[in-house]
Amino acid sequence: MPTKDSDRIKKAVTMATKAHEGQLRKTGEPYLVHPLAVKKILEEWGMDEDTIIAGILHDTIEDTELTLNDIKQEFGESVAFLVDGVTKLSTARNGMRDIDTYLPATKDNFLRLMIALGDDIRVLIIKLADRLHNLRTLSALPPDKQKKIAKESLEVFAPLADRLNMGLLRVEMADLSFKYVNPKRFDELKNLIDKYNKSAEKSLQKIEQEVSQALKKEKIAFSISGRVKSVYSLHKKLAKHNQNINEIYDLTALRIIVDDITDCYLTLGIIHSLYMPMNGRIKDYIAMPKQNGYQSLHTTVITKDKRIVEFQIRTKEMHEYAERGLAASFYYNEQKLTENYKKGKIEHLPTNLLWITELQMTAAKLREGKKVDLKKLKLNLFSDKIFVYTPKGDIIDLPKGALPLDFAYRLHSEIGDHVVGVKINGKMSNLNKKLEHGDVVEILTNKNQTPKQSWLDKIFTSHARSKLMRALRPNSSQETKKKRKPRKQ
Repeated sequence: MPTKDSDRIKKAVTMATKAHEGQLRKTGEPYLVHPLAVKKILEEWGMDEDTIIAGILHDTIEDTELTLNDIKQEFGESVAFLVDGVTKLSTARNGMRDIDTYLPATKDNFLRLMIALGDDIRVLIIKLADRLHNLRTLSALPPDKQKKIAKESLEVFAPLADRLNMGLLRVEMADLSFKYVNPKRFDELKNLIDKYNKSAEKSLQKIEQEVSQALKKEKIAFSISGRVKSVYSLHKKLAKHNQNINEIYDLTALRIIVDDITDCYLTLGIIHSLYMPMNGRIKDYIAMPKQNGYQSLHTTVITKDKRIVEFQIRTKEMHEYAERGLAASFYYNEQKLTENYKKGKIEHLPTNLLWITELQMTAAKLREGKKVDLKKLKLNLFSDKIFVYTPKGDIIDLPKGALPLDFAYRLHSEIGDHVVGVKINGKMSNLNKKLEHGDVVEILTNKNQTPKQSWLDKIFTSHARSKLMRALRPNSSQETKKKRKPRKQ
């Protein structure tokens, strides 16, 4: 046992060792190998101690004599809550047996449980670590189970990793899965990538030297390395370009890490002074981040020997977030001592994770036995996101297809209830206008305005719909006044 582990973690390993004693994995190894592998993955992601302990114990409730109460007494309510959440997710997945109907049914079941457990995103992170190790050892299972688990990983888990901007995880999970889903295509594309990289190796070394010399001359601190495109990413990109490999410009990219944002733009200028930038291939994801929060500058250039090369330029912090996503900026660290943290409630989320708030709201509805439109929620949860801006420059995260009223209710229900108009990019618009990525949206209000039934046709998100429905209820304002406590004099 590593000496760096805390006493609590050592105690969890001891408990898991006793609980799983005599159990074997399909590989023939002692079962304990799996929870220890999950532990290592969570440590690599920089997760907090409670999450690591829950990762060690995540299979004990389902597979051993250990009870949730045993875990609660030994490690506290937070660890018990996390283990219980992972157990429920596993139970739902194990309930699906038929390969042909497995994915659609699992996606619905898995989504229901994600919603129900949305109060603590760490449950999903533990499950992602669990799934990653299972994929790494998938060869021990029969072919039908291999394909079943791999398909589910491509359809559910890899997209979830992407939503949390866990880039390294998404790439590894997608490639491991694709290898079992379509082995012939995987081998074909892997050979293509290897062949291309071998032919480009010397040229890239020369380009790396040229760029390094130019950056040193300008006294910019940097590190530079190559980035090879993943097999599954190439598969998806070829599908968009009619299988024309000549349309793929980022098979190999050079990644430059610098100290600050100013150096990012200086580096971009230096690269463009050395090589000719391709039209329409300069992307500023720093000023306009991707929907999952990813930030970087991308440019594709044509070198002197006519080779096409993509550069990615970012700060160290941006790189950490691009690689490890949520785990790299784990906001629980800032809330560990708050009452809301102890209750599992999340506040002040990073912009790219505001969708979790929607999970929390729906979780409350499910607990109260209220009906939830899963199809609509699934659309809002997994559809592409857009970033729109307030006139003051605040970034608001919304699903693609959102309308001005969705934006207004995301800001505050008081703003949504009193909307009289909207300006988009400084021009008067209407409430039926779909918002686009990068729009600056100004909501016009009047305190005498009241919500209208017709607004239900001008709303896309379930969050805004629930706010509007509450406002439309008869005597809703009187009910609110009755519930409001009198102010102390």
